[in-house]
Amino acid sequence: MPDSTNIALITGASRGLGRSTAVALARKGVDVIGTYHANKAEADETVAAIKALGRKAVMFQLDTGNVASFPAFAEEVRTALKSVWSRDSFDYLVNNAGIGIHSPFAETSEADFDRLMNIHFKGVFFLTQTLLPLIANGGRIVNLSSGLARFSLPGFAAYASMKGAIEVLTRYLAKELGPRGIAVNTVAPGAIATDFGGGAVRDNKQLNDFVASVTALGRAGLPDDIGPAIANLLTDENGWINAQRIEVSGGMFV
Repeated sequence: MPDSTNIALITGASRGLGRSTAVALARKGVDVIGTYHANKAEADETVAAIKALGRKAVMFQLDTGNVASFPAFAEEVRTALKSVWSRDSFDYLVNNAGIGIHSPFAETSEADFDRLMNIHFKGVFFLTQTLLPLIANGGRIVNLSSGLARFSLPGFAAYASMKGAIEVLTRYLAKELGPRGIAVNTVAPGAIATDFGGGAVRDNKQLNDFVASVTALGRAGLPDDIGPAIANLLTDENGWINAQRIEVSGGMFV
C-alpha cells in the first residue's frame, strides 16, 4: 500500500534554516527528502534527528546552481519515493538552499553575480520545473526570499535582486499551478544568526547589535524562528494562503 504520509522535499536541508524546517515538519508528522551541497556529516545528522522523531528521511547531494544535474536528481527522488514510500509523488517543495555574498554594487564581479543568480533564481526556476511531475496535485511550494528584497542595506544589491525575482516568480507559479491545486508562497526571513554568509550575523557582535536595534522584537532571528513558520505555512489549516510574501523578521525596519 502507498504511504499516506505527507512528504516534503527541502533543498539545503542539512543546516541552518533548511534543517530547522526539516525538523519542524518531522515534528508535525511529515517525512523529508533533503539535499545538501557538500557536508555529508551534517546531512546525516539531520537524517538522524528526523528519524529520532519517528519520521522517514533521505538525503541527496545536489548543487542547486547546476541545472544540468537536475534530471538525474529527479530520477533519484523518483526512485526514493518508490522504494521508501511506495509513492510516485511528494507533497511539499521548499526551495531553501542558498549562499550569501556581501559585495558593494560597484565591486560586484560578474562571477559572483552569476553564482548568486544560478543558485538563487535560475536554479530555483528550473529545479521547480524539473520536479513538477513529482509534486502531488494539491501540494505546496515555499520559496525563500529575504527581508532585503523589501529594505535595502549596502552590499546586497545582487543577492537581493535575485530574491526580488523569486518573489515575482512565486506569484506566477501560484497562477500557473493553481489549476492543479498547488499553492505557492514566499517566506522572507530577516537577519538570522546562522553560518549563512560566513556567520556574520551570528559572530559579529556589532552587526548582531545593529540588527537587534532595527528589529521591533529587539534581537536577531534564530533558525528556529523560521523553520516552524515554514512548517506551519504548509499545514492544511493554511491551504488558502496563496501567492503571498510572508516576512518572518521580528519586525525589521518597520
